[in-house]
Amino acid sequence: MSKKATIKDAKVRNQNVLVRVDYNVPMEDGEITDDLRIRASLPTIEYLIKKGARRIILISHLGRPGGKKVKELSLKPVAERLAALLPDRKVGFIDDVSGPDVEEAVKKTPVGGIILLENLRFFPGEEKNSAEFAREIAECTGADLFVQDGFAVIHRAHASTDAITRELPSVAGLLVKKEVSALQKVATSPDHPFVIIIGGAKVDDKQPLIDKLSPLADAIFVGGKIAADGYSSNSPKIHVCDTFVEDGEGGKRDIGEPCIEALLKLCENAKTVLWNGTLGETEKPEFAKGSERLADYLGSHPEITTVVCGGDTAGFVENYLKSHPGLSFSLISTGGGASLELLSALPLPGLDNLDETN
Repeated sequence: MSKKATIKDAKVRNQNVLVRVDYNVPMEDGEITDDLRIRASLPTIEYLIKKGARRIILISHLGRPGGKKVKELSLKPVAERLAALLPDRKVGFIDDVSGPDVEEAVKKTPVGGIILLENLRFFPGEEKNSAEFAREIAECTGADLFVQDGFAVIHRAHASTDAITRELPSVAGLLVKKEVSALQKVATSPDHPFVIIIGGAKVDDKQPLIDKLSPLADAIFVGGKIAADGYSSNSPKIHVCDTFVEDGEGGKRDIGEPCIEALLKLCENAKTVLWNGTLGETEKPEFAKGSERLADYLGSHPEITTVVCGGDTAGFVENYLKSHPGLSFSLISTGGGASLELLSALPLPGLDNLDETN
């Protein structure tokens, strides 16, 4: 990250700044159920305001509409939530991403104002990484600068992460800088002892991470459905859960008490912990005990650098914090696939193509 330019390296004053945020928030019946990703974008937005950006134009996706307009996946409710989080700032919304209506809406946005454009994935050009689509957005918004602050999408080669960087000077936002810096430290020079905790369901997603970080780790604990399905390893540093809480039909749904105690013992002397993947079916309270005990322990030991990543894991911890506000974690990543691919040293178009510092 040290070679990539950030908004602190860019001219911001009197510029129209196009910001790729990640507002892919969970929704139920048109209501936002968790605004973590909206709140995570505020430091970059507030920095741009403080530095005198002329206008701030936000772009994002929501869900998977498949290149078609889907009313339920409109970003209008997100604009309303953002306006509530920024009560001293006018936040507008336009139900398109390019064309004369967008051009006019941007021109009418007052100096210092913010406008959120409609869901990028309503348009086929986004996921096709269309240069023309990216160019239309850049031209209609009158953008002078592009800021990549959607950490959760930097692994995607889409128009708003890849093609757009060939249309405008492109730098990282504060969220991307924060997440990339924290994850790169874990992946290259963690403080030891370094413990990795792996859960979740898909071994194919986790194995590259285990392979990449195993030489650095002092211990790796494997739980969740991966362990329940019989994950095995000959490495002495990899501890696979072998006791489980079962449902009425004998299904293994959470890690058992002996494994919880063994896991917490592994964490006792840790200086860095990377947690990816819940340890049980946390959507059911009776099978969330292992993950809750781990969250309690790590969250009450701020001296441990604890990085939580993976969409389900981050969502679980964020929800748990609502009823346990005294807990603290070094980083709860907003990116699921992005964090895994960064830690596994895979290509990240949305980061790799940003400008470099002189």
